[in-house]
Amino acid sequence: MARHTGPRARQSRREGLDLFGNTRAALEKRNYPPGEHGRRPFKMRGYGLQLREKQKVKRIYGILERQFRLYFKRAARMRGVTGTNLMILLERRLDNTVYRSGFARTRAQARQLVSHGHVAVNGRKVNVPSYQVREGDQVEVRGDSKRLQVIKDALTHSQGRGVPEWLQRDDSGLSATVARLPDRLAVEMQINEQLIVELYSK
Repeated sequence: MARHTGPRARQSRREGLDLFGNTRAALEKRNYPPGEHGRRPFKMRGYGLQLREKQKVKRIYGILERQFRLYFKRAARMRGVTGTNLMILLERRLDNTVYRSGFARTRAQARQLVSHGHVAVNGRKVNVPSYQVREGDQVEVRGDSKRLQVIKDALTHSQGRGVPEWLQRDDSGLSATVARLPDRLAVEMQINEQLIVELYSK
């Protein structure tokens, strides 16, 4: 599967937001877009704003265009507001749940933990980062993986970040229970999903 291998700080600078949780220092050092003309004042409108919002969300959750479009189509078929449905589907991803539970410092690290088989859902190993968690699911770090230093470091790092209300974390067992499905308020980033709906509705 294709993936971005370039500097993540450039992506955060492009959006003017710390997208990954570990690029804030680079953003503060150079708080203007990357590239030769980054310092030149430029006002976006219309399609440009819509495209930037879509790119921002894709980068936050580490999703490529084809998969993101499938999420949008699924959100459009669901009852309720399409933009809100889209954000809830993204929040329910297993890699995002692992990150929000504090078992990984970034969503990219959470994705790797899931892909390498370090995570179980309801006692069964799940290595699909896009797996959709449901209410009542228990997400836990498996067996010997609990001794991994990266997970211990992530737990220490997450103390300042906290755990969202829709998750209940058990530090002793390195597990988290989905107390309820996330709502729109659970999304911590500054996102205007209506711009994405407008972009795909053209």
